[in-house]
Amino acid sequence: MYAVGLALCTFADIASEEMSRDLANEIEKLLGSSNTYIRKKAALCALRVVRKVPDLADHFVSKSKNLLADRNHGVLLTAITLVTEICQIDPPSLEEFRNAVPLLVRHLKSLVTTGYSPEHDVSGITDPFLQVKILRLMRLLGRGDPRASEIMNDILAQVATNTDSTKNVGNSILYETVMTVLEIEADSGLRVMAINILGKFLSNRDNNIRYVALNTLNKVVAIDTNAVQRHRNIILDCLRDGDISIRRRALELSYALINEQNVRILIRELLAFLEVADDEFKLGMTTQICLAAERFAPNKRWHIDTVLRVLKLAGNFVREEILSAFIRLVAHTPELQAYTASKLYVSLRSDISQESLTLASTWVIGEYSEILLEGGLVDEEQAKPISDQEIVELLISVLDSPYANYLTRQFVLTALTKVSSRPTTSPAQQERIQTLLMTYTTSPELELQQRAVEFASLFNLGEIRSGVLERMPAPELKATVLGVVSENKPVGSVQPGKDADLLGDDISSTPATNGQAAAPATQDLLAEIFGNSGASAPPTSGSPAPAPAQRNIAQDILGLFDSPSTPAAAPAAAAPSYNAHSSLFGGAPAAAPSPPIVQAASPPPAQAPVATGYTAYDKNELKVTLTPQTSPTRPGLVRILAHFVATGSNPLSGLNFQAAVPKSQQLQMAPISSPDVAPGHAETQEMRVLAPAGANIRLRLRISYSVAGRAVQDQVDFAGFPAGLTGGSS
Repeated sequence: MYAVGLALCTFADIASEEMSRDLANEIEKLLGSSNTYIRKKAALCALRVVRKVPDLADHFVSKSKNLLADRNHGVLLTAITLVTEICQIDPPSLEEFRNAVPLLVRHLKSLVTTGYSPEHDVSGITDPFLQVKILRLMRLLGRGDPRASEIMNDILAQVATNTDSTKNVGNSILYETVMTVLEIEADSGLRVMAINILGKFLSNRDNNIRYVALNTLNKVVAIDTNAVQRHRNIILDCLRDGDISIRRRALELSYALINEQNVRILIRELLAFLEVADDEFKLGMTTQICLAAERFAPNKRWHIDTVLRVLKLAGNFVREEILSAFIRLVAHTPELQAYTASKLYVSLRSDISQESLTLASTWVIGEYSEILLEGGLVDEEQAKPISDQEIVELLISVLDSPYANYLTRQFVLTALTKVSSRPTTSPAQQERIQTLLMTYTTSPELELQQRAVEFASLFNLGEIRSGVLERMPAPELKATVLGVVSENKPVGSVQPGKDADLLGDDISSTPATNGQAAAPATQDLLAEIFGNSGASAPPTSGSPAPAPAQRNIAQDILGLFDSPSTPAAAPAAAAPSYNAHSSLFGGAPAAAPSPPIVQAASPPPAQAPVATGYTAYDKNELKVTLTPQTSPTRPGLVRILAHFVATGSNPLSGLNFQAAVPKSQQLQMAPISSPDVAPGHAETQEMRVLAPAGANIRLRLRISYSVAGRAVQDQVDFAGFPAGLTGGSS
């Protein structure tokens, strides 16, 4: 017996391909020996032969299948190893071995349910080596075969629930179980359980186990993203781990988890990590964060805030493509150019050491300096004025900074020249810029010298200079590698304030006004106005109610006038300050920031000659007239005052007035002065509409009230305002 065993061991080590072919039949016969020791050695020898001569694999299929029924653990272990090798080398043999799946299930069940066995016990678990081998073979046999996978489901669930995870031995079995479940055609519940096991591994104190869990989750996140999302918090906790390899894997997994629903939360966590991350992480992080923002940003304001934060935290680690995409986004978002220019000015003033921040700030300030001077610096409450001298001095300080490189100086010279051509720049500063350019006409850097000479010569060309240095047209829209055109997203809030939009603070419910409940999600209000049974009715100025959680409703309003099923309306109780989520069209592009609406019981004093009122509704003892007033300083902003007059002898009660505008416009409404209208008296309600220059203002109105004991509810479309209200002709 021992001589045969020695011969098999020696043959396995020294046999050539020719020897293997000659003695393959002898080894096959020994696989059927009555001696367990010889069967085990023969199986190991056959394994070596198959690896050396894959063509001989079919010689051992029949005998190795018989060995799977062996009760000896040593023989079974070697037999399963041999079968696994044959299945990997010869895929057609898989069908032959799939018939043995029930046998493997019985073996595994016996190992899991058996009591203490001193001969095979390892840390309280019966023969974990054999269990791992069986699980690996089952993984091969179940892959792509629903019938075999179904047979395995129950035992895999049993192994997953009964195995002790407090010992490393148990964790190894659980890991193999998870890998098997994820590769076979398992049912969804079993997959979720497998991913939950990996999530549990993330809580383990052993770094190796956590690394394995993160590595495996990275592979399976595409299979069942929702199940992995449940462990998002603990994955984010791994970003603060002391082990750099765990931080790297957690970072990769965090990128894969970002979607439209959690983009705010995950980007906030990634930005927090970016602040303390090692330099080797920063280049990849800035790229991934900006790409995720470009793909999933809820609106442009949030997108811009995110990139601004990246530029401030890691401006020296931003790719050129990210910077150009940001500049393109700003150019295509005129509503946020004042906000962006102000934020970049403040950031550059506090830190000129970040190259990409310096480049972006210089470009934006150069292009939009007149907007910055007119609007001042954005603050939480009011704009702080800024002078052209401060802008010029900041750019000159960048030029003279030790951080300025060849490219930065080119940007600054161009920006200064553009600033000098703007009508908001004083002659003194224009002369200062001209003098500075003259000093660079002899610069040893050829590119700077050429720019300075050409820019200086423009000062003698009068009107031609203004034309040459006017604002650059917005670059062509360009889809990302993911097919997303971020410039087409809604604008979001244009109100000044700290980065509330970036931090996700502005998605809370709209604050209540005049003791009334906050406005609900706009989507619910749409259903109230237009009869969609799928949503609940919202509270209005006359009906307080608790506010449900708000959500992004951009997709719900896009078809206001194209499809009657998805119009949008503004509740009468909307908060007076404009917010991307509390205003009616927070998801649609805004034309300019709106000042707060004064909630008054009577019309404010007229700022222009008496305007004409247009009758929008006159029946059922109620007359509604709309009086528009335009702003000479802000084309596109129209203030509309609605007058409600009871034309009969009966008082009107519970008056509720709601309105909607097309998707290209934005609407704000103040509460009505009083929902009860007495005969001979007029009540008022103010609206503000932001519309593209030259566009006609169209309103869809819904009116409901009670008169003489009967309820009246009506809806009308109104487009009776004259052309030119928005600063142009339609």
